[in-house]
Amino acid sequence: MNPYEQYMKEISQPMRTELTEAGFKELTSPEAVDEFIQSADGTSLVVVNSVCGCAAGLARPAVRESLNNGKKPDNLVTVFAGQDREATSRMREYFVGIEPSSPSMAIMKDGKVLHFIPREEIEDHEVEEIVSNLSEAYNEHC
Repeated sequence: MNPYEQYMKEISQPMRTELTEAGFKELTSPEAVDEFIQSADGTSLVVVNSVCGCAAGLARPAVRESLNNGKKPDNLVTVFAGQDREATSRMREYFVGIEPSSPSMAIMKDGKVLHFIPREEIEDHEVEEIVSNLSEAYNEHC
């Protein structure tokens, strides 16, 4: 690993931990993504994590708060854009017809996206709006 990659890994670790401590499983390779998609039972929340400010101040806090909803996905997974590039690229292949966006969130079932929240619905929004968006999706699909 070159010094830049090592530096970025050290910088991003707290951002990863914020989700893994909330119960998310990191998918760090294309194989892990494929295995998850093929074996996941029920609904899944997929978070495309990122180092940007809107991920730190909006996306991750909203995702964590949304898990207090009465209904929630059966599975929680995350890929990290810009860090685990191959895994993120593979996950995006399952987001059929959806432009790449990070951060972003998807509710999936049987390998298909049921609800998607792109960066445009995260950036410049309040945490409460994002939580509401996720909670409504959980109530509909979970």
